[in-house]
Amino acid sequence: MTHMTASWIKALIALPFNAAVTIPALILYLTGNFSICNNVPVFLAGLFILFLGMFLAIWTMVLFAKIGKGTLAPWSPTKKLVVEGPYRHVRNPMLSGVIMVILGEAVVFSSWGIFLWGAIFFVINTFYFIFSEEVGLEKRFGEEYVLYKKNVPRWIPRIRAWKK
Repeated sequence: MTHMTASWIKALIALPFNAAVTIPALILYLTGNFSICNNVPVFLAGLFILFLGMFLAIWTMVLFAKIGKGTLAPWSPTKKLVVEGPYRHVRNPMLSGVIMVILGEAVVFSSWGIFLWGAIFFVINTFYFIFSEEVGLEKRFGEEYVLYKKNVPRWIPRIRAWKK
C-alpha cells in the first residue's frame, strides 16, 4: 500500500465516514430508532438527497486526489488549489456532500437526532473553515486562494461557474 493510499484510507475513516456513518448509526442505536420513513415519496426524496450527497462527496474527493495531489485531511493536504468541477460554484462542495448524506439519512430514518447532528456538524465546520482552514489556505496558496475566495461563495453555490 502506498503512502498516499494509506493517507486516503485514514482520512476517509476519520472524517466523512465517522460523520456520515458512525455517528448517525450511534444516534439510531441510542434512540432505538431502527425503522425507515413509511411515507414513500418522503423516503425516496431522502434517498435522492443521500445519493446526491454521496456523488458530490466522491466527485470532490477524486478531484482532491487527481488535481490537488493530496487528501481531504489536514495532515495530508492538497499540494495544488482545486478550482474545478463543483469547486467553481462553491468553496466547500465536499462538506456540502457529506451534509447532504447526513440530511438524507435523517429523512430516510425520520430521525430528528440525525438532523440535529447534521446541523451541529454544519456549525462546527463553518467555524473550522472560517478560523482555521481558510487561514491555512491563504498561507499555502496566497493570492490564488484570495482571488478564489473573493469570487466563490462558501456555502451557497454560484449559478454560473467561476473562471479564473
